[in-house]
Amino acid sequence: MTVTRDFAWFLGELAALAHIVIAAGVTVHVLLNKRNVGTSISWMGIAWLSPFVGGVLYYAFGVNRVKRRALRLRRERTHMFLVDEVAPDAPEAGPLTPLEYAIGRLTGLSAEPGNRIELIRNGDNAYPAMLAAIDAAEKSVGLCSYIFRDDEAGLPFIEALIRAHRRGVQVRVLIDGIGGGYFRSGTYIRLHEAGVPVDRFLHSYVPWKTPFLNLRNHRKLMVVDGRTAFTGGINIGHENLLATNPAHPVRDTHFRLDGPIVEQLTEAFADDWLYETGERLLDDAWFPDLHPVGTAVARVVTSGPDEDLEQIEFVMLHAISCARRSIRVVTPYFLPPDMLTTALGLAAMRGVTVDVVVPENSNHTLLDWARGVPLRILLEAGCRVWLLPAPFDHSKLMMIDEAWSLIGSANWDIRSFRLNFELNVEIQDEAFARTLAEVASNGRLLTLAEVESASLIQRLRDNAARLLQPYL
Repeated sequence: MTVTRDFAWFLGELAALAHIVIAAGVTVHVLLNKRNVGTSISWMGIAWLSPFVGGVLYYAFGVNRVKRRALRLRRERTHMFLVDEVAPDAPEAGPLTPLEYAIGRLTGLSAEPGNRIELIRNGDNAYPAMLAAIDAAEKSVGLCSYIFRDDEAGLPFIEALIRAHRRGVQVRVLIDGIGGGYFRSGTYIRLHEAGVPVDRFLHSYVPWKTPFLNLRNHRKLMVVDGRTAFTGGINIGHENLLATNPAHPVRDTHFRLDGPIVEQLTEAFADDWLYETGERLLDDAWFPDLHPVGTAVARVVTSGPDEDLEQIEFVMLHAISCARRSIRVVTPYFLPPDMLTTALGLAAMRGVTVDVVVPENSNHTLLDWARGVPLRILLEAGCRVWLLPAPFDHSKLMMIDEAWSLIGSANWDIRSFRLNFELNVEIQDEAFARTLAEVASNGRLLTLAEVESASLIQRLRDNAARLLQPYL
């Protein structure tokens, strides 16, 4: 009996020692690698108060093991930003020149003139245009999508990609490892069986081989022959075909881009493909000589939990600070970092007209509850909040002074700003900005009185949901 008690005591001491070592290791890693104070305290608390479980959770969800800097696409860029390209204090500088200078410093890319941008609403219009581009492809097709279903919407894409591959076009398809179906991706299976080069981004059935369980490639991008690109908010799925009356319809906005900006978009796809597969896409099939075809000035802004961390968030902050007349934000989810909420409120206080447009009901009820707190802050500061009726609108747009726009895949939430790989494009074109302002403009105003009339139970629910903000 004494031997048994001694052995149990030894195991207890060993377990306690192991817990201290693991918790101390988590603490050291957090202190060296985490910048957000609240997140740091949370992870350290979990590690110390939840023996072993806390360490496992931190390893799975808290350690960013994505290392892409050494694997960036190496090619002779024609669009590198030079510090003397823009001079904010030059005589010819305009009101948005400081913004352009800041974005150039942030991204390292130049703003490319001579582009044509076409707005396309919903899958009903976007899918036929994209399919026609695939069928017309002569040299290359690169497609990256967060969701790519093998359903009524996805099957025509699968068939078109297979046709292109069989006629000798270099086809490369990248599907997110979670959004595209973690346990089974019918699209991946069909393309793989047909011999089309396809991969699943950050996907592994073995958890310890997955770089970071909480990361997503949320980009929606297709580049054809290195000359034409499609990007925006639309995934590939039946819910985007409104004409077919799907059970859960999704409105969205997508864009076709032609001109020199396509080089930057192709490079963004090639970087993702290189990271996931190790294959470099460098030849003329992907990077041909491009010439001006329109009047819009554009530049790609990527972000992700690697060297591009928080780039899109910082671009938005710069844009808000430079706005003189108006700011319009359209997003399906509104749970931004406090800095962005504060910046919008301060802009309204200095006389800028600030409009935030969100769905009255999104497809995530918990997110709708959590957004109540930041929306109330905006209303108190004098911003206008518009609620869009059904069907759910998934568009992600931002306009400044009806002259500068930001389009792409990023939502206004922590996940898009800190965890997802996202791709946006800034566009300088007044006519295009005015066209964007007409999108998602049929909502109703949310009033501060309506927010203040919420019951105590509702306010407690909303504030509790907001505590989950870093994980939503």
